[in-house]
Amino acid sequence: MKYSPIKGLSRTLLAAALLGTGIISCNTNQNQNVKYATINDVPDKEPEVIEAVLTTPPMVPPPITRKNPAKVIVRLEVTEVVKEIAEGVNYTFWTFGGSVPGKFIRIRQNDDVEFHLMNHPDSKNPHNIDLHAVTGPGGGANASFTAPGHETVFNFKALNPGLYVYHCATAPVGMHIANGMYGLILVEPEGGLPPVDKEYYVMQGDFYTKGKFGEAGLQPFDMEKALDEHPTYVLFNGSVGALTGDNALTAKTGERVRLFVGNGGPSLISSFHAIGEIFDKVYPEGGLNINNNVQTTLIPAGGAAIAEFKVEVPGSLILVDHSLFRTFNKGAMAMLKVEGQENKEVFAGQTSSKIYLPEGANAQEMPSAVKPVASVANNLEQRVNLGKAVYAQNCQACHQAEGQGIAGAFPPLAKSDYLNADVSRAIGVVAHGLEGQIKVNGQVYNSTMPKIKLSDEEIANVLTYVYNNWGNKGGEVTTKDVARIKTTIVH
Repeated sequence: MKYSPIKGLSRTLLAAALLGTGIISCNTNQNQNVKYATINDVPDKEPEVIEAVLTTPPMVPPPITRKNPAKVIVRLEVTEVVKEIAEGVNYTFWTFGGSVPGKFIRIRQNDDVEFHLMNHPDSKNPHNIDLHAVTGPGGGANASFTAPGHETVFNFKALNPGLYVYHCATAPVGMHIANGMYGLILVEPEGGLPPVDKEYYVMQGDFYTKGKFGEAGLQPFDMEKALDEHPTYVLFNGSVGALTGDNALTAKTGERVRLFVGNGGPSLISSFHAIGEIFDKVYPEGGLNINNNVQTTLIPAGGAAIAEFKVEVPGSLILVDHSLFRTFNKGAMAMLKVEGQENKEVFAGQTSSKIYLPEGANAQEMPSAVKPVASVANNLEQRVNLGKAVYAQNCQACHQAEGQGIAGAFPPLAKSDYLNADVSRAIGVVAHGLEGQIKVNGQVYNSTMPKIKLSDEEIANVLTYVYNNWGNKGGEVTTKDVARIKTTIVH
């Protein structure tokens, strides 16, 4: 809608003036195929001007409650920052708003958007922004090319509702995206989205570092890996553990949760899945069509989806890319911790456990691979810190971020009577794997722990970390202890 520049006239006088010019007519001759304007088409006032609320992931701005379009001013700053991509591993991220993914933007259909892109003076590179919600050349990229220390402004109307990706489109485009330059913009339909109890922002991306997964230090971007589409890391929200442990998403039983999920790529397709939950509704590819009762939804690179579900029982839901080596070996894992009353009708838990031995039962052994040399600890504090990284990369998926384990499947390491009773036995388990029934804190577990190819230094570090956390007895496991036990205890 175009707004009249005429000021100070009442609607009646304005309508009369327009009648005199023929712009508005009272002729209702049905034989003429003409659509006439009416007095109601004359706007009451100029649109409201609003400064957009932008949020850092995983948070989302509040739903839009206004009934009319507005002029929305969006201000987004580009910064190039060094942050942790994994425990002990740093990376230079290029960001929209200082986070990966970038700030979440929420507007309404038919809003007029005035977009300000600022590139911090400390940036080394020019940047721009391509918003998939924009109808116009380059999605705004051509109009927003911004050198370090500069600001550009462009305008667009949000014509189409949906959840859209935005990203940098400065050459080489793939490199800018692979360094973290992507985010989501939601254009709410005129009637808004149905109310829910919790909304969260999750975005997957693939990262390409010179070093192997978990290799410590400041890691540079590796163009060879990127061209081959062989990422070192596949992550939710920019780092290993960004949405696990203390950073996990939260909800209460009975609440309805909405996830705004994007895939920045630049290369991989995401098979987004919640272990232990079924998506009641999925808005595939960020549109307004709805699929019901979905187990796993595909999200293409540069695409998005909205997933909604009601949480019925307490526990930790694990959000994954169901290309599962990405989850358990490259970092694509998040958690939603649900608290509340048990609902035995929905999930009764384990009702029986007994030994089943059809054939020989030897512990599985992980295939050997060339690993980077582990950093060497010089004291207890260093050993604990290094062990935390080993734990996150090898143990956390099963035994959980706080060592609580998974009931009926993986025993707890927190306040573990099994571990605290015999350090030598614990070393043997980590070194050789374990098969068969054990009892931990009064509960029987009968699962397999594979033999993982860890160095003596890594075994000493991870066990020292475990013993010095979660109510365990403390102390230090040394490489000499590990070497001695590996030769005397065989499982």
